[in-house]
Amino acid sequence: MFRFLCLTVALSAVLVSAAAPARAQDVMTKESVASLKASFVADLDTLHQKFLGLAQAFPQDKYTWRPMDGVRSVSEVLMLAAMEGYSFIPMGFGAKAADLGSREEAAKLRTLSDKTQVIEHLDKGFAYAKQQLESIDAATLTAKRKVMGQDRSTADVVLFIGGDLHEHLGQLIAYARTNHIVPPWSK
Repeated sequence: MFRFLCLTVALSAVLVSAAAPARAQDVMTKESVASLKASFVADLDTLHQKFLGLAQAFPQDKYTWRPMDGVRSVSEVLMLAAMEGYSFIPMGFGAKAADLGSREEAAKLRTLSDKTQVIEHLDKGFAYAKQQLESIDAATLTAKRKVMGQDRSTADVVLFIGGDLHEHLGQLIAYARTNHIVPPWSK
């Protein structure tokens, strides 16, 4: 009897673990996706303002500063955020990337270190991402799509892209504090 009970428990555990549970984020309605998209756009506005505040707070002579060899400089982090607005953010939601010219021209943008130009692209990149997201019909976001080689729901995309941007913001905050620059929103 004890063996039968152990076998039954073991078999039940295998069957339960083998069943594919439905995750809430895999079954999204047009309304829930629209709400999620609106929240993400609001977060993008906040991120834009914080990146912009730091971009303005850093003096021009610190734009090429990096904490050590092999890591991004201040301007490279800012341009990464701008480039994500031009391409990664819109493409993650099924929209198209901005036309930045040839691959060489786009790659050259990543190397900008002039404060005025970097701020201009930061503004343009976030504006482009916001415009593209606002133009997407929420009904097209209820299904999964391939992002970075994986099938992702809209909730997954929001967490993935939002997390990435917040990580870069944190990196820039660390750069600012290391250079005795107080983030404008924390004064």
